[in-house]
Amino acid sequence: QVQLVESGGGLLQAGGSLRLSCVVSGSIFRNFALGWYRQAPGKQREAVAQISSEDATTYEDSVKGRFTISRDNAKKTVYLQMNSLKPEDTAVYYCRALSIITNRAYWGQGTQVTVSS
Repeated sequence: QVQLVESGGGLLQAGGSLRLSCVVSGSIFRNFALGWYRQAPGKQREAVAQISSEDATTYEDSVKGRFTISRDNAKKTVYLQMNSLKPEDTAVYYCRALSIITNRAYWGQGTQVTVSS
């Protein structure tokens, strides 16, 4: 059974940095495309950053140049480095793993990021 466990959220002031981590267990890690999504109160969940099984990355426009997604296949972990955080980045951040074999998606439980002005 595939499980995703996120960590690294918190409360901080604008301009600060955080690194989110997501450990994926239960299957072959390199067979997943990975992504970070976020959901702010009253808003739909949106994709923030994604990384393919071949390390190609894409970013939502508002985080380009501030956020970096990366993966460590040996540690079965995907990271989201977030710099220059803004209050509008406040949300619950979710990790998603998409199997490139079955096309099935798996989600983590979410981690809260709160940025104060």
